[in-house]
Amino acid sequence: MDEPAALAAFAALSQETRLRIVRVLVEAGPDGLAAGAIGEAVGAAGSSRLSFHLGHLENAGLVTSRREGRFIVYTAAYAALGGLIDFLTRDCCQGHPEICGPLAAPRTCT
Repeated sequence: MDEPAALAAFAALSQETRLRIVRVLVEAGPDGLAAGAIGEAVGAAGSSRLSFHLGHLENAGLVTSRREGRFIVYTAAYAALGGLIDFLTRDCCQGHPEICGPLAAPRTCT
């Protein structure tokens, strides 16, 4: 991930509802969630407000969407989220891997 893409991602995540949406979608896994289920999960009333937030996240490359019948299903863009983490930690070790040990450790799913 380059700096402009990272800035767009951070800008998208700097709003409470959008951050909650991404976390809900990460938890949902690769099957994703329909927009209505996302709205219920994050307490975002009104489809236009939710669409605004989802559109912002999609433009930043953090979520993807697909149509399933009459529903639009959103999924976290795991590669982009991983790229954001890599962007933040790319040069953290400065030749001392022990500094970044916890950041480089594999995550466990709960």
